[in-house]
Amino acid sequence: MNLLTTAKGFCSIGAVLLLSKMYLICIIYFDLPLYEPFDYIQLFLSCMSSIAILSLLLYLFTKKLRAGAFLLLHIILTGILYGNLLYFRFYIDFVTLPILFQFKNVGGLSQSTAELMDPLDLILFVDTVILLVWWILKRPKPISFKGKHKGIFASLTALLIGINIGISHIGAGDQHDGSYNRSAMVSTLGPVYYHGYDIYQTVRAELSSTFATKQDYEKAAAYLDSADTDITSQYFGVAKGKNVILVNLESTQQFVIGRKVKGEEITPFMNSLIEDSFYFDQIYHQTAQGKTSDAEFMFDQSFYPLASGSVYVRRPENEYIAMPEILAKSGYQSASFHGNVGSFWNREKAYDAFGYDRFFSKDAYQVSDENSVNYGIKDEAFLNQSMPYLEDLKQPFYSKFLLLTNHFPFLLDEEDVLLDEADTGLEVVDRYFQTVRYEDEALKEFFSELKRSGLYENSIIVLIGDHYGISENYYDGIASYLDEDLSVPQELDLQQVPLIIHVPGQEGETFHSPGGQIDIQPTILHLLGVDTADYPNFGQDLLALERDPFVVFRDGDFVTEEVIYTAQLCYDKASTKQTNMNRCSPYFEKRNKELYYSDAILNGDLLRFAD
Repeated sequence: MNLLTTAKGFCSIGAVLLLSKMYLICIIYFDLPLYEPFDYIQLFLSCMSSIAILSLLLYLFTKKLRAGAFLLLHIILTGILYGNLLYFRFYIDFVTLPILFQFKNVGGLSQSTAELMDPLDLILFVDTVILLVWWILKRPKPISFKGKHKGIFASLTALLIGINIGISHIGAGDQHDGSYNRSAMVSTLGPVYYHGYDIYQTVRAELSSTFATKQDYEKAAAYLDSADTDITSQYFGVAKGKNVILVNLESTQQFVIGRKVKGEEITPFMNSLIEDSFYFDQIYHQTAQGKTSDAEFMFDQSFYPLASGSVYVRRPENEYIAMPEILAKSGYQSASFHGNVGSFWNREKAYDAFGYDRFFSKDAYQVSDENSVNYGIKDEAFLNQSMPYLEDLKQPFYSKFLLLTNHFPFLLDEEDVLLDEADTGLEVVDRYFQTVRYEDEALKEFFSELKRSGLYENSIIVLIGDHYGISENYYDGIASYLDEDLSVPQELDLQQVPLIIHVPGQEGETFHSPGGQIDIQPTILHLLGVDTADYPNFGQDLLALERDPFVVFRDGDFVTEEVIYTAQLCYDKASTKQTNMNRCSPYFEKRNKELYYSDAILNGDLLRFAD
């Protein structure tokens, strides 16, 4: 019988096409840590064994339905691969189960998604179309394997799985990045096993709070006590009783500070503000899949974000001891300002859990086509309309503003363009400089309004970037702008965000030690004279000279004063040259404990056991 007319031939050829596509997508599109020929062999074996085990599922169907079932499986896997591809292009990460469930909280598909698509992507669907046409026209005739063939196929599949799991454990060494770094996981397990593991981890995390006990909290608290995170600086209490105005700078990266495009400063106002402020030029964003909501969470709670999904969406019912609640004990009122709908990133519920008194969302603003662009109301209109609400708050207050205009894909109306377009060769990067310049001008006007209202002198103003704006997919544009090739450590440094803490009347000072967003909460509280010893947090006071700088990222990478660990390699921080792994290995245990105990507290809702 002609192989092309049988279900056996249909499924066999389809499996080869799917395997080839899966393997090539992993190599070409995903930036996986593949350094040696053996890494490529391991990835191929992972893809092969995953296709084999999925093929075994066909035996759950009758002979007549197997060809159709395989076609459906092929379509589903192609959709999953392409979804991961789009997600990876901007986030340099892979889709997780919690991300799928939180689409309704983050607006789903948008213009940002369309920007990530490429006409060449259609090639990825050619084999699926061929199989679909084949199935419609030929309707492959059902043929079943003989019993002994089934046994051989099942045995070979089991052998492939065993080899794959064994190799992945052997290759992990003492780094143990697998549970943190999804790229490392995909490179060793393949995309199909990765999603299976992700489902397992999600279910496990959801069950954690059910079985958690007070002893679990005591273990985490004991670790935090031993970590000695409550070191204070000489500036403890210099802003006691002052209002706090924290401005979240959407997608603003450190590398734009102090730079120019065609002779014009990108951030002229922030450049001038730095002279009279505490300025930190090595602050890394530590957000994961929750992006801005992750940054907010760290500002308020000083815990690491979840590895998968957002705390705001997955854990809004938890008990927290966050900044609004802590400052309420000192008589502070708290408010958050955001120009998007209150349900975006589930903020309404999350803010209740954190103890916010007021939340001014889109309904509080007059939003029109003229004063909005991209994700919502423009920064200038947003900050201007927020002033009456801010002036009406009871002092002292803790307030947080979330800007929107500088958001991918970085769109501006013509009248808001204040900077000539750069010539990087990538439109997204060229537009980015212009939206940052617009943001800077909006901040300048906001400071003028604060002075006019009389709030300026009695407030500390914190400007902090939330996450990168330009993802790895557009690094060629940054390299073109900087006129240099980017090394791996330099690419990690692009994860730095500006942090400017302005205390009117306080002399300015610049700090060059590494720090992270997780350090914002204790730094602000110490400036206000609030002792953090009794509050669980993983951050350090950035103004404390005796602190031990250690920045941990959600994917398991980390930075110290001496070394950088990224992409499963160790680099000397000063020279940016690759160095012996022995210099990084002493930090693996601390990294593991930091992420483990933060996850344990969040997934187990352990703060409910705190006294």
